[in-house]
Amino acid sequence: MLLRGTEDESIHRVVAGAIANLAMNETNQELIMAQGGIRLLSMTAANAEDPQTLRMVAGAIANLCGNDKLQMKLTSEGGIKALLGMVRCKHPDVLAQVARGIANFAKCESKAFMQGTRSGKSLLIQDGALPWIIENANNEASPIRRHVELAVCHLAQHEVNAKEMISGGALRELARISRGCSQGDVRFLAQRILTSSPSFRSELRRLRIDYG
Repeated sequence: MLLRGTEDESIHRVVAGAIANLAMNETNQELIMAQGGIRLLSMTAANAEDPQTLRMVAGAIANLCGNDKLQMKLTSEGGIKALLGMVRCKHPDVLAQVARGIANFAKCESKAFMQGTRSGKSLLIQDGALPWIIENANNEASPIRRHVELAVCHLAQHEVNAKEMISGGALRELARISRGCSQGDVRFLAQRILTSSPSFRSELRRLRIDYG
């Protein structure tokens, strides 16, 4: 692949954009992963400085994050850590793609939990994504905030994640989402989670936090 053979960042940007477009199709996603695409994208993410290149790379990884069949491989090959590494850029378009990737991953992971094909603590939490998620759950940029609010709710749906979410400060964000999220479906989901989770209910009472 071109990404292997050149250090020209303009070429990296074009190739990453092409991979992002290809990764919109599920069949292509599996081929990209089989050909080592996530490792190449991760290398580009680590070395690139140009925000447009990073946006393309983050967009490609975000598309791959939407495939529930690829989650374990995506994590083991450094996809989530590559996303988190790109937040160093601080460009809102890059951050929006990072947030979209995390939301896609959290949504697919939540689906796998409900179907009984996944168990244990979230791979996002294991890969260290929770501090960034909490920090950006109320980001002033709505494209970032909307994705991260959704990710918070998907993570919070599973009691196995509750301890880390409480200790990390996510519960306050979840309560805020349940009161004031502009996305009605996400707001109602947050309310349902807070009502049904024994761990969250107990901590809310202890902290005297209102919700819903």
